[in-house]
Amino acid sequence: MSEGGAGGAPTRILDLSIEGMTCASCAGRVERKLNRIAGAEASVNLATERARVSLPIDAEDSVALDAVSAAGYTARVAEARHTPKPQDPAHRPASPTLGGASADAPADHPDHSDHSDHDHGSADSLRQRLLVSAVLAVPVLVLSMVPGLQFTNWQWLVFALASPVAVWGAWPFHTTAFHQARHGGVGMDTLISLGVIASYAWSVYALFFGDAGLPGMRMTLQLVGRADGASSDTYLEVASTVTVFLLAGRYFEARARTSSGRALHALLSLEPLEARRLVDGIETRVAVAELAAGEVFVVRPGERIAADGVVTRGASAIDASMLTGESVPIEVGVGHTVAGGTLNEGGHLTVRATRVGADTQLAHIARLVEDAQTGKARVQRLADRVSAIFVPVVIGLALATLIGWLATGHPPIEAFAAAVATVIIACPCALGLATPTALLVGTGIGASRGIVIRGPQVIERAGAVDTVVFDKTGTLTTGSMALVEVVATTGETQSHVLRMAAAVEALSEHPVGRAIVAGAVAEEQSDGIARADDFEASGGSGVRALVDGHVVLVGRREWVAGEWAVDTASVSAAVEASEASGRTAVVVAWDGRARGVVSVADTVRPTSAAALGRLRERGLEPMMVTGDNAGAAAAVAADLGIERVISGVLPGGKLDVIRALQAEGRVVAMVGDGVNDSAALAGADVGIALAGGSDAALEAGDITVLRDDLRLVPDALDLSRHTLRTIKVNLFWAFAYNVAALPIAMLGLLNPVVAGLAMALSSLIVMGNSLLLRRTALPK
Repeated sequence: MSEGGAGGAPTRILDLSIEGMTCASCAGRVERKLNRIAGAEASVNLATERARVSLPIDAEDSVALDAVSAAGYTARVAEARHTPKPQDPAHRPASPTLGGASADAPADHPDHSDHSDHDHGSADSLRQRLLVSAVLAVPVLVLSMVPGLQFTNWQWLVFALASPVAVWGAWPFHTTAFHQARHGGVGMDTLISLGVIASYAWSVYALFFGDAGLPGMRMTLQLVGRADGASSDTYLEVASTVTVFLLAGRYFEARARTSSGRALHALLSLEPLEARRLVDGIETRVAVAELAAGEVFVVRPGERIAADGVVTRGASAIDASMLTGESVPIEVGVGHTVAGGTLNEGGHLTVRATRVGADTQLAHIARLVEDAQTGKARVQRLADRVSAIFVPVVIGLALATLIGWLATGHPPIEAFAAAVATVIIACPCALGLATPTALLVGTGIGASRGIVIRGPQVIERAGAVDTVVFDKTGTLTTGSMALVEVVATTGETQSHVLRMAAAVEALSEHPVGRAIVAGAVAEEQSDGIARADDFEASGGSGVRALVDGHVVLVGRREWVAGEWAVDTASVSAAVEASEASGRTAVVVAWDGRARGVVSVADTVRPTSAAALGRLRERGLEPMMVTGDNAGAAAAVAADLGIERVISGVLPGGKLDVIRALQAEGRVVAMVGDGVNDSAALAGADVGIALAGGSDAALEAGDITVLRDDLRLVPDALDLSRHTLRTIKVNLFWAFAYNVAALPIAMLGLLNPVVAGLAMALSSLIVMGNSLLLRRTALPK
């Protein structure tokens, strides 16, 4: 869906909740009506019962609502937001992300709860209608198929029981078919309604004007029609039983929609309703909607955090499991960022709000999940187009069947049975459910496991990926320095060298210094970190201070050698070896002599090796492209067993690498987290952004990984592959079923009751196959 209208004009996105759609033909009809609006582009999703419409900025909501009404359905506005004018033809539509406030974010949260209530209400209504219809239809079917139970005038009892089912039970099908016909359209409900009405009307004729109403009338259920008279049989068991089967299918569809939306509803339920705003030391309970960015609020133990922010006082453990999928609580203190909706499990926190309302991580993630479930993949659009032309074709085939059987001298009862069976068996409900049910389940699984997929088209591309390109710093590595080695000269110990270096660096804010101090603390120095005085930094080249009466120098070899002519020859080999491995080495000296070398490096993420191993097991080739030097890149590649490495690449060069791989015919996924990765993320077939990265990277990515676990990258690709495979299997069975069953029905080899049962079962099989994703898509 484009964010610009004709000529790049600004547009706005309008979300509609649509009532009355029951099949892919319905969704296709609404979509066509909406797309006829000047400058509009629409996508309608049957499973979520939603439409997303890109409208010109000056278009009224009523234009879209009237278009839906003209198609024979009702709609209400669920949400609206403005989108920016694209800056260039290659502009990728932006959607809200975790990284920052979005200029196009709505003022209020989308109305998800109403949609959830509608799903539950629809399922409850269908359940009641199904139960009543089933109670009435069972004796109808039993009496009609077991001659031994057919007492005198039994057929009139069957008529009394079947009439409420054919009229009231099938009323949803009849009303939808009527509305479609009134607006010049047909759909799957048209087929169902025609089949039920034809069966019931024939039975009424046979009972009141034929021989079927006479005392002593007997009949049996057969797979094919009988030739013993046009008016001696009734089809009341067809009208009632087919209605029950189809109501059962619709009920389980509604249940599946509700179940598949649980991940989104669970996310939205995390948002607290109130906050404890702190002004001049006084706490005031206010609605979360009243909280503004920059204000300070208090979070007590057991409460959910009201908005994204930075901790200004206190320490605690935060449970972010529903947001990130990570079960281990996160320890936070002053200066740490926290996300709205997460649970404060321990201490008392004071937080300064940075993002509130629709700009919070929780709101953005929920929007991304809904965007994924509302959009459409190419395979779904194909199914919609097939369904749209399938219904009128089937009606034509049914009429041709009726005429053909009559023209060849067959009894009207046989001709009628074949025509009704053709109508019922052809109803392509399973075809319309094949894609959206799998997408709902797949994206819901991803959201619950910390994987947010931007849209269904991403699943198609991700399922075909064969090459995964990784950035190094902050992606395969942690992006922060850590102590890796201490070398001491003759007469000195490693612990003493580290202790003296840490004493000086404790007064420095440089990343190398922080890594040395952290390493010393981790080594549990028995004497602790010594106190340093007279600290002095020299322009990033080194630092000096007085420690235990000694002037200690810590810095680059060249800088140390230039200070008081310190002899660094004894440590030169260690420095060169360290730098050759891509590490940063500093020399430690005191009393005019170099005493040792301390090396720090960007450390590999603990989960990187496992993630790459999973990719290789699946036949995918991992690569590394980095702007870092060859030595650092080679060291990380050696640790992780990456064979293909490209180093010293500028941001634009990363995109060139992606395009070169694509030119080779590869389907490329790019994994990154920095601003310099954003062009490559946007240019790759699938961009995978890490949640801790920059706003630009998150905007450019197709998939966002919310947890600090690189194993979610192969998991995201696995989920996409499983979902895409499920969609293809669903489409095969749905389409193959219709194609195979139609000629059987037209030849009169299928009783309408059996046809109705088979058609309902096809929809249940498709939904069951989609729900199996929960067990097979991702490892626990």
